[in-house]
Amino acid sequence: MTDTIAILTGASRGIGAALARGLARPGTRLVTLARRTDPGLAAHAQAQGADLEQIQVDLSDLQAAAQVAERIGATLPRDARRYLLINNAGTVQPVAAARALTDGPAIAAAFNLNVSAVMLLTAHFTAAVQDLQAERRVLNISSGAGRNPNAGWGVYCATKAALDMYTRVFNQEQGAAGVRAVALAPGIVDTGMQETIRASDPASFPALAKFQEFHATGKLAAPDAVAASILSYLDRDDFGSTEIDDIRNYN
Repeated sequence: MTDTIAILTGASRGIGAALARGLARPGTRLVTLARRTDPGLAAHAQAQGADLEQIQVDLSDLQAAAQVAERIGATLPRDARRYLLINNAGTVQPVAAARALTDGPAIAAAFNLNVSAVMLLTAHFTAAVQDLQAERRVLNISSGAGRNPNAGWGVYCATKAALDMYTRVFNQEQGAAGVRAVALAPGIVDTGMQETIRASDPASFPALAKFQEFHATGKLAAPDAVAASILSYLDRDDFGSTEIDDIRNYN
């Protein structure tokens, strides 16, 4: 019997890569979804004696996302003690002032990845585990940007705010005995997304200097440390009691 089945998106870099390595342990069947596979993760999982499946998929392509979500839901083993879905994949692009957000496909791709793919995966995951006598948890990696506006981040802030509200609706529908979901902000982490943010045009992102200072003064958290905190959070007995949360509340 498998102890834990974990499904993780955005597993090829940043927090996702660190989470994947933390989850790849004996007794866990880990399924990762990312734009590219990670040979280093495969070697790590083999060394740890973990069961790993890596699925290469672009979750901003909703047809591909729906197909993967349906396949995972249909083939999910039903004998595990715990089921986890961690929706970590996301993008900060496009970065632009609201008056300059004219690239429809770029806006749609961001909503597809940050919100719509989460809904698809969560729907199929929930249908697969709904009647199981097991721990069933959904963790949506959100952001303080969904709770506080940042000029130039109209799309990113909107998608993360949508993710927070979706999590609240999901929990209302599931009730106390159902699958529990949390929208968790990870804080400011030293990832590729931060590199993208620091490369922004200051005319489009007025807070650029602040984020450059975070990096220059060592205020960015290390992905491994944040991932370890998130995995401990997933193990909490009171998981789900606070549905909109921030990992920095537990440091």
